[in-house]
Amino acid sequence: MNSSYIVKMLAEISTIMNENKDRLIELDSVVGDGDLGLTMTKGFAAASEFAAGSDETDAGKMLYGAGKAMSSAAPSTMGTLMSIGLMQGGKVLKGKTELSNEDIVEFLAAYENGIMTKGKAKLGEKTFLDGFDPGVQALKVAVEAGEDLAAATAKAAVAAEEGFNAATNMKAVHGKPAVKGDASIGMVDPGACVAMLIFKAIAKASV
Repeated sequence: MNSSYIVKMLAEISTIMNENKDRLIELDSVVGDGDLGLTMTKGFAAASEFAAGSDETDAGKMLYGAGKAMSSAAPSTMGTLMSIGLMQGGKVLKGKTELSNEDIVEFLAAYENGIMTKGKAKLGEKTFLDGFDPGVQALKVAVEAGEDLAAATAKAAVAAEEGFNAATNMKAVHGKPAVKGDASIGMVDPGACVAMLIFKAIAKASV
């Protein structure tokens, strides 16, 4: 694999966000401002367009540039967090023109860590992380077991969906949903949905 995988991955994420724009708007309108679908569609489109138009062979630099493009296009809270994830992932892959399956795990772990640090959130607080972390952990286990990337990312996508579903039964700690207190339990978390969609897109890009 090389930087062309990054181009394909971001294209798939952009596509799936566009396909689920209305769904994300609907989910976010219940617990937030209702703009998540627009933000994710616009932000990941900018990241994808940057990567597709770049002749950069350094995968890390490409990801970092895609993150900056997303930050400019979608300067909302969630847009900023997703762009930071891309830039943090870019930092750990800087200097790499060939990518291993382990590099993809490292990229996604750094993506998660960047969001966790900037967002000051923890697992179990009904956020993006509760959908994303199960995907990262499942991917790591599968790659360490020697599975190819297609099989490993497929398992990660299933785990991310399970995490997304589990987040519904959590109590929100951050943002507008937290104001609802115990009433937030049972509400679908739009951030965890974004995480699930990202892993579905990564699985598709890895076939």
